[in-house]
Amino acid sequence: MRDQKEHPYVPKLKQNFAERKIDRREFLRTSTLLGVSAVAAYEFAGRIEGRSLLPKASAADLPKGGHLRLGWRVPELDSPHTFAWGGSEFTRSTCEHLTRTGPDNVTRPWLLDRWEASEDLKTWHLHLRKGVKWRNGRDFVADDVIWNLQHVLDPNTGSSVLGLMKGYMMNEDGSAVWDANAIEKVDDHTVRLNCRNPQLAVPEHLFHYPLHILDPEDGGVFGVGANGTGAYEVVEAAIGQKVVIKNTNTHWWGDPVHLDSMEFLDLGDDPNAELNALISKQVHGVSELNVEQLPLLANIPHVQVYDVATARTGVVRMRVTEEPFTDPRIRKAMRLATDCGKTLELAIQGLGVKAEHHHVCPIHPEYAELPEMTRDPEAAKALLAEAGYPDGIEVTIDCKPDPSWEIAAVQAMVEQWKGAGINAKINSMPSASYWDIWDKTAFGFTGWTHRPLGVMVLALAYRSGVPWNETAYSNPEFDALLTKAEGILDVDARREVMAEIQALMQEDGPIAQPLWRKSFTAMDKRVKNYSPHPTLYYFADLLAIEPA
Repeated sequence: MRDQKEHPYVPKLKQNFAERKIDRREFLRTSTLLGVSAVAAYEFAGRIEGRSLLPKASAADLPKGGHLRLGWRVPELDSPHTFAWGGSEFTRSTCEHLTRTGPDNVTRPWLLDRWEASEDLKTWHLHLRKGVKWRNGRDFVADDVIWNLQHVLDPNTGSSVLGLMKGYMMNEDGSAVWDANAIEKVDDHTVRLNCRNPQLAVPEHLFHYPLHILDPEDGGVFGVGANGTGAYEVVEAAIGQKVVIKNTNTHWWGDPVHLDSMEFLDLGDDPNAELNALISKQVHGVSELNVEQLPLLANIPHVQVYDVATARTGVVRMRVTEEPFTDPRIRKAMRLATDCGKTLELAIQGLGVKAEHHHVCPIHPEYAELPEMTRDPEAAKALLAEAGYPDGIEVTIDCKPDPSWEIAAVQAMVEQWKGAGINAKINSMPSASYWDIWDKTAFGFTGWTHRPLGVMVLALAYRSGVPWNETAYSNPEFDALLTKAEGILDVDARREVMAEIQALMQEDGPIAQPLWRKSFTAMDKRVKNYSPHPTLYYFADLLAIEPA
């Protein structure tokens, strides 16, 4: 076992970066995943490029105290390990994560002090940060981590974490953790993961938003007053109304926080409600802006607009266990009937990138460029006829109006599909209602957030039998290729496998995917130390607000 020594692949990684065979982003991400500290990785990159690449440090003179209000939807908070469409904004500052992936897409230790990976990526040592206590004064120890990992990997819990970890921590069928010693206590501050297969992204998986570290004494249930290691406590919560968090942890292990409290106000499905509240200074920030709202803020002097390139998207998802989508020819016909470029323009004014129906983004390091799959309604008609539908098909697509780009994308595609004999009715429902059925409906449109690696989103959404596999897609060839890709450190070699996966998704997969999008948000200029995250996460322990 190596103790704080370089992983054997790190020298090769440094050489590849020095020779410009990989870019800075790939070097920083992979070297930190292999246990190099972010400071050391940035310093090495800076020496090679002849400039400082260290992220800016927080200003020591940030204003102290104050109450920050954000416009944000408020779902149920009782079960963080099974969150599916939000909630982590309110719980992340109470029950923290073992790691934290920053706005630069670099993953750093958080409740962990460091980690070490074996040469074959099958053994990971997770070293807990010493001196961390729960708010009630109890020491944070390895048993707490082990309970949380066991809880999210219990199929009865229903956590999407199982989707990320199934390939290396679970039996082939996902029924249980693959070995009794898969999660092993070394000592009170060290946990060892003994994996069934190699895995390159364990630290990034530990920041998956439902993987909060909950107090085992709470049994996985969260609510007002719940214990945590974070600086803040949830002191008020009402579904669909608001959540208030307050700095109450006298045992907080980190740097002193700036805010006394934060309030998240649920202003409903109206896409302009948050915007109007920001303009009128009722809130200091919004969850997200729609592109058509950007001009409305151009001349608002107290507002700062932020944008960030992301792997955020929306997919037309077809449940492969429901007719007519059991037939892969029907699913491919849906893709061939879709004009991604026009949908991109109509839905988000072109402020993004055309997608290619395989859910791997050009900003993912392992993305493989394939020949473009263009709209071909005649080929789509031929596939429908071959599948037994010479007169086309009649379907209903479930979707939601918030954010507005989603319904705009659906409306654009519904018009395009008509040219291939696909007649779709639109069933737009409130967001909360859609999230009640998103993983059950036969035909719907689901928004997916950013993940730093393509293999991560594929594992969450399309691996056989995992909780977030909304399409019930199950393809042994896909699963085997994904597991193979997850264990390959060299990005060029991983890209070769990803090319096979992407082609398989275009031919057999369960989605039509029109676009990748930028994300936009806005803050009152009084809010300090905010950097837009690709997922638009907020970190309460970093933010500050100037007095009015």
